[in-house]
Amino acid sequence: MVWWWGFSEKPMNWFIDAQIMDQRTGYLSDECNSLLGWSKIFPIRDWRNYLYNNYFESKKVRGIWWKKLLAWWVAAWFLGSLSIFWFMNSQAVDKRREMLASMCDERARMLQDQFNVSMNHLQALAILISTFHHAKEHSAIDQITFARYAERTAFERPLTSGVAYAVKVLHSEREQFEKQHGWRIRRMDPTEQTPAREEDADFDNQETSPVKDEYAPVIFAQDTYKHVISFDMLTGKEDCENILRARESGKGVLTAPFQLLKSKRLGVILTYAVYKSQLPSYVTPAERIQAAIGYLGGIFDIEALVDKLLHQLACKHSIVVSVYDTTNPDAPISMYGSNMTGIGMYHNSILHFGDPVRKHEMHCRFKQKSPLPWLAITTSFGTLVIALLVGYIIHATVNRIAKVEDDYRQMMELKKRAEAADVAKSQFLATVSHEIRTPMNGVLGMLQMLMDTDLDITQEDYVRTAQASGKALVSLINEVLDQAKIESGKLELEAVPFDLRAVLDDILSLFYGKAQEKGLELAVYVSDQVPEILIGDHGRIRQIITNLIGNSIKFTERGHIYLTVHLIEEMSSPDVVTEAHSTNTLSDFPVTDRRCSWESFKIFNQGLSASDPSLSSLSSDLINLIISVEDTGLGIPLEAQSRVFTPFMQVRPSVSRIHGGTGIGLSISKCLVGLMKGEIGFASKPQIGSTFTFTVVLTRSYAISKDYKSSEFHGMAALVVDHRPERAKVTKYHLNRLGIYAILEIDPNKVLPRLTSGTLTTNMVIIEKETWSNNASIWPSIISKLKGDQLDIPKVLLLAGPASSAKSMPVGSMEYISTIISKPLRVSMLQLSLRRAMGCGDGEHAQDERHPQLSLNRLLHEKQILVVDDNIVNLRVAAGALKRYGAEVTCAESGKKALRILKPPHKFDACFMDIQMPEMDGFEATRRIREMEADVNILIKHGKVPFECYQDVLHLHIPILAMTADVIHATHEECLRCGMDGYVSKPFEGEQLYREVARFLETSTQGNQ
Repeated sequence: MVWWWGFSEKPMNWFIDAQIMDQRTGYLSDECNSLLGWSKIFPIRDWRNYLYNNYFESKKVRGIWWKKLLAWWVAAWFLGSLSIFWFMNSQAVDKRREMLASMCDERARMLQDQFNVSMNHLQALAILISTFHHAKEHSAIDQITFARYAERTAFERPLTSGVAYAVKVLHSEREQFEKQHGWRIRRMDPTEQTPAREEDADFDNQETSPVKDEYAPVIFAQDTYKHVISFDMLTGKEDCENILRARESGKGVLTAPFQLLKSKRLGVILTYAVYKSQLPSYVTPAERIQAAIGYLGGIFDIEALVDKLLHQLACKHSIVVSVYDTTNPDAPISMYGSNMTGIGMYHNSILHFGDPVRKHEMHCRFKQKSPLPWLAITTSFGTLVIALLVGYIIHATVNRIAKVEDDYRQMMELKKRAEAADVAKSQFLATVSHEIRTPMNGVLGMLQMLMDTDLDITQEDYVRTAQASGKALVSLINEVLDQAKIESGKLELEAVPFDLRAVLDDILSLFYGKAQEKGLELAVYVSDQVPEILIGDHGRIRQIITNLIGNSIKFTERGHIYLTVHLIEEMSSPDVVTEAHSTNTLSDFPVTDRRCSWESFKIFNQGLSASDPSLSSLSSDLINLIISVEDTGLGIPLEAQSRVFTPFMQVRPSVSRIHGGTGIGLSISKCLVGLMKGEIGFASKPQIGSTFTFTVVLTRSYAISKDYKSSEFHGMAALVVDHRPERAKVTKYHLNRLGIYAILEIDPNKVLPRLTSGTLTTNMVIIEKETWSNNASIWPSIISKLKGDQLDIPKVLLLAGPASSAKSMPVGSMEYISTIISKPLRVSMLQLSLRRAMGCGDGEHAQDERHPQLSLNRLLHEKQILVVDDNIVNLRVAAGALKRYGAEVTCAESGKKALRILKPPHKFDACFMDIQMPEMDGFEATRRIREMEADVNILIKHGKVPFECYQDVLHLHIPILAMTADVIHATHEECLRCGMDGYVSKPFEGEQLYREVARFLETSTQGNQ
């Protein structure tokens, strides 16, 4: 059986891949590798196929072989089940034997413990007699006192049936002793028997003890044994032996078992010697004998002791217990229980009663016979049944091998088709992307160049419409490609430092026109707790926010769109919680409760707060941001909210016809948020609006921020007058970014007291147009009052939203206003407006801020740039975009031509290189250029070539920037591996080109300075 499955790959090759198995031959031993070497000479696959096709595929041959194999299988597993039964049965017997030993040892230990307790109490009684009888001049104990004390303390010795005390009397003291006690010392056992231990003994007619050197008459006894008083214990054989051993050893000694009076039970006598005083441990036996003054004996009922013990340990595993005196191993004396006969399982436990001379044992066995080993029976039988079933399954499987082989061939064919389809899909996307982006680059580039010419209003409108349509098409292509990347798991994120506030300003600039057209209030607010520079993929964050704001503008006809950024830790702050459900909104329109958009986030359910410093953004380099986009639009119907993040799904069929879109923007946003270890959610009410919230995990950057704070506004203070606190907070946020201290005032009637209080010099008053219009009558009086008080009148600036303009202002009121600032507020435009109004700053610098092309023109002025592309239109577009900024552009149509032009020495400062070109692509051309530069650098380093020939450059390296429309295969990492320095995707704009090349030109300029 094993040989068949190991030898035949054919019936099992649908589970494994032969290529994978071939790769693992390195793990085999040398012998196996040698066999594999022989198998290459004599192919095993051919032999296997031959044997299978000619023998095993034959039904007759297969039937004979499988019958023999099944018979062997059944016989082997039958023997195996017997082995299992024997093994498990032996384990059960061993376990039962261990259980019996444990139970027997436990009973023996408890019997010893209880016997030792009684021994300790007898020893204590001996000490009592020594103290109060012998140690005092007049004994404090008599027979009545002893008997009463013994009866009252009998509960402390539950295993003793009686106690007695015999005193040591010398022959010289006998006469005086007998006169003192009024009786004569009598002999106990004249016939070498023990009459005191027999119920029919005649105690009154005992003979007088014969003359001896020493006597041990009983003077105290418990009432049940007071008849033994006056008996000489040394006249009894066993008692005499006990007394002699006890006073010699100083320990308790036991007698052999005997039958107790009245109860007819077996018992033993424990004897202790009483000494004149406490003896040290190093005394000799002779000294102990000399110091002995009496003997205390206690009678133990062994049968009662064992019965009590077994009663305490009653359980379902009842056992039979017997106790033996094995001092004489050839003739053991049964002290409890019956003699154990038979061949059953039993166990012996040693008993230690304190007397090293006497030996005792406890014998135990189970009352009932051991049950049948059902577990062993069922396990072995079940194993046999399973083996038979497995044999049947294998037999049925082998009969179906031929059919499964056909299914396997079909499956492999379908697998190849699926893999080919997947490759074709990726190739199709790459090809379509390249083929669409390449002409779109020409279309958009030429349209931009056309925009720079002199056009009338109608022509400019047509060009702008065509350009917007082209950009919409490129955006659609990007979304489809992103969805394909996400499905294939090939989408990767960047980790570069960026200024989040600057990114948000760029997004506002992107939607400025659409917000103006609809008259929407568009604003952004970033908490002061958010670091200025973060590390992450700013492009993907821009994509998510752009998608959310684009949807909001698309479905919002009145009101506002409000973007907020906080740390997650701030969500527990009372101010933020109050702001989330406040009725004082940006445009005074009702909005949904922002908290409902993040209430299902796991990070809040796990209790992330400031109480856990390890997770806090304030104390670690990980920054947990929560970003919300709030609008007052149409809202999402309740029945459509469950499919908001489903790809290619619209809220309703008419949405795509009215508003446009493919329905994959939110799906892509959700995937991007997941890649950034965040979550996304929303809250929406029809006809009220929607709020989308997502979280991202970024990294804190310690780079220095290029902020807009400059010395020209340092120390200035502004009074912001706006009756809507949320809108005023946005204005204050932008002013603080410029370094201006801002004070908020929602009541126009309190403006004059604030300006005349003298606590702070106010340089400017920024008033919201709506607040100005609602209180138009008070502003002239305020200005007149300030002039009458001969105070410095601050500059008055008006904030005009998209729904209002300067044309709607009364003519008389414009004389008080220095300038009008258009919204949405962006820090760059606000800076320019304040410079004009306050008359500060460098005019030339301000002009450069308004027209960045001028500064870039100086940066790229007379710079030699090479553009390499096989497409003539793309060459014209790139060359035209760079020439706008003063660069001198040279064009090359192939990689080979670029290689000849860039052969050192050359005059070029930078190169834009297309990737996909005939004959020699951009990768190969870049590699060869880098090789030429490396050779020249080696020659310059060793002084073989004067570096004056290369424009005094010690290290030759021209920046090469990739241009490609293949956004799937031509990734940034691939460009870097071949030696390129940057990456520009088609269709590109002029800003993209100079932004990339400016990085290297600025660096080289600074290095020269």
